Amino acid sequence: MSAAAADRPADGPETTSAQTDSSDDVTVDSEAAIDLEEPEEESERDKRFGKPGPPFDRKSPYLFGLLLGLGLLTAYAAGNLLTTMGSVILQVVVSLFIAAGINPMVVFLQRRGFSRPWAVLSVILGVLGALTLFFVALVPVISDQVAKISANVPDWIDELQRNQRIQQFNEDYQILDKVQDYVASGDFVSSAFGGALGVGLAVINVLVTGFIVVVLTLYFIAAYDQTKNAIYRLAPASRRERVGKLGDRVFDGIGGYVSGAFIVALCAGLSTLVLLFVIGMGEYAVALAFVVMITDVIPMIGATIGAIIVCAITFATTDLKTGLIAVIFYIAYQQFENYVVYPRVMSRSVDIPGVVTVIAALIGASLLGVVGALLAIPTAAAILMLVREVYVRAQDER
Repeated sequence: MSAAAADRPADGPETTSAQTDSSDDVTVDSEAAIDLEEPEEESERDKRFGKPGPPFDRKSPYLFGLLLGLGLLTAYAAGNLLTTMGSVILQVVVSLFIAAGINPMVVFLQRRGFSRPWAVLSVILGVLGALTLFFVALVPVISDQVAKISANVPDWIDELQRNQRIQQFNEDYQILDKVQDYVASGDFVSSAFGGALGVGLAVINVLVTGFIVVVLTLYFIAAYDQTKNAIYRLAPASRRERVGKLGDRVFDGIGGYVSGAFIVALCAGLSTLVLLFVIGMGEYAVALAFVVMITDVIPMIGATIGAIIVCAITFATTDLKTGLIAVIFYIAYQQFENYVVYPRVMSRSVDIPGVVTVIAALIGASLLGVVGALLAIPTAAAILMLVREVYVRAQDER
């Protein structure tokens, strides 16, 4: 019994080693099967799609030329696309700027206890009401006064011709005679717009563009926060918080500038309206006040252009004393606007040196005309702020 019992433990390890050997054989067989199957799959794949070649040499001149050509073609196609869609992109940008300018009104109502949806709805209704009032009440008056101004242009030129200095100037160059004939013939309208069909198309284009800008502005102001957040999500998650804070400063600065420019222009228009009623030119007061308000939005030269238009018509329609009153008023008002109104309104939104303002306005005007000049200053302020907060700060921390 003891010999049999002693033999049993010896049988156990032999059985285990046998099982291990058999399992190893199975594993080897399965691996061999896999090795046999993989070449079959690869060969089948090669038959279907072909065998992949070696990777491109990144230092190859051929690859460099190919990528350079593709890059140039892509840049050319993108340039053509931007040129074709330039008007649409400009409408979107203008709508965003206007929405940023209206947003401070929404924030003001929110601080007074309105929820965001109700504040947005109130502002939208207010904007639509103001536009309706403008077209119903002011457009007929403005068009009537503009027609009177156009009808009186020949008489005003006759008044100017009676001036001795202007007579001498006209005898040398016949400028007033040419202007009078040009205005009286009515060719200036057709040449400016390309005839009756051109005038109609220009009016339709302006109306359609204005309607699109209004609709986009209302959409952007309704989805203002969602639009900003969608832009911020383009940044990496690790930097999204800082991008959001910088973006909020940019949008707040743009909104402050747009709303501030509207307030400054409104002050100029109302002051012109009061002046013209006081000096006895109420017949043209609304139209000229509207012209001054529109031109005052143009940076640097807008207020001067509006003042020159009003003073010229004042000299042509009234006496010398009244014209001098208008000139003195605008000289004094522009100083008041430059040193009192503008700094108080713009101090929190635009903080850029004067030379940067001039350069930005010139660049914007050369690129996009009047619209470019209007958008240039807040854009320059935003770029300058980003340079200070990102680049200069990074250089200071080195």
